[in-house]
Amino acid sequence: MERTLPAHPGALEGIRVLDLSRVLAGPWCTQTLADLGAEVWKVEHPQRGDDTRSWRPPEIGELSTYFLCCNRSKKSLAIDFSRKEGSELVLRLAAQADVLVENFRLGALARYGLDWESLRQVNPRLIYCSISGYGRKGPRAPEPGYDFVIQAESGLMAITGEPDGEPMKLGVAITDLLAGMNAVQAILAALIARGRTGEGQHLDIALLDSAVAALANVATGYLATGEEPGRYGNAHATVVPYQLFPTRDGQIALAVGNDEQFRRLCEEVLQRPELSAYSRYATNRARVLNRESLIPALAESFRRDTTHAWRKKLQKAGVPAGVVRRVSEVLTAPEVVERGMIQEVEKPGHPRLRLGGSPLKLSATPAKAAEAPPDLGEHTDNVLGEVLGLDSGTLEALRQQAIIR
Repeated sequence: MERTLPAHPGALEGIRVLDLSRVLAGPWCTQTLADLGAEVWKVEHPQRGDDTRSWRPPEIGELSTYFLCCNRSKKSLAIDFSRKEGSELVLRLAAQADVLVENFRLGALARYGLDWESLRQVNPRLIYCSISGYGRKGPRAPEPGYDFVIQAESGLMAITGEPDGEPMKLGVAITDLLAGMNAVQAILAALIARGRTGEGQHLDIALLDSAVAALANVATGYLATGEEPGRYGNAHATVVPYQLFPTRDGQIALAVGNDEQFRRLCEEVLQRPELSAYSRYATNRARVLNRESLIPALAESFRRDTTHAWRKKLQKAGVPAGVVRRVSEVLTAPEVVERGMIQEVEKPGHPRLRLGGSPLKLSATPAKAAEAPPDLGEHTDNVLGEVLGLDSGTLEALRQQAIIR
């Protein structure tokens, strides 16, 4: 069936995504694809749905805010594909899809004929993206992957926290988010490649790979020197000054990225030109080697005035700095609101439901306006009827057998 595109289609308008993923990494990936205009069919278990539907509080009525964070603009199909009739429905959807995203345990989908090797026979153009903790190949491929464990095992926790404190995780499930974003990149690249070859491919995205890649400069530092990286709290291992400083009434986050910024900090902001003129602090390398004496001198100066006063002076001098904001302050900040990072959607029973927005800004093919995350099975009849041509009698029979909801 030919699909009519809207007047201003998104970049992925016309792309159909079969989403067999749950929790965060996979749903974060498919939500981004939905933002970019793809039609996303989220397949959920008819009774349980996505695990995160029950992850509450926080909640709005009966809605889990965790589920809301990563499922906007999708269509929910409630299908029990552990039963033959259900797996056949999903297989037929896969035959019509451009992309499939899944994060089941190794071998789980093969039991239902929904693995890559089976579906590539049905749809050679299908881009099949698997997201897992340790990848689909390797000695730990069968193991489940959870963000907290991956943060620990990837080295991210070892470099996060106070120098004399215990390793700490980030406040969000960062390895899930990184894997989800990497999956989006791989899918977009595979779509471009399919445009040349006409063929799909299997994408193998691991949380551990994503976290290890995020070690970035820390990893190359170790590989080059063999020296074990440490923890610096809110300071930076190789850039100084780059940390929080106490003020008269709070804290200021200071990020001096080069020697010229340091000169302006000392001469124009702190009125201490002797610091930038001193050879021990004139260059970033020198400041890193002598941070133990420099940081107390800077801290003494910052305690003399308020956070707001320092913020104004630093901004005027072109020295990067900011205040430590609470989440409530961030989500009401003009620069966040005006960039469309807060979206208001309509949902029955929740007339002013607010969600996060897409960070992707495209001039010609903008991200679509957010739609409310779906109720469980909200679009089962619509999609199975439109895409597979099932009539109301067939749908009702499947519902009576608890194959669909």
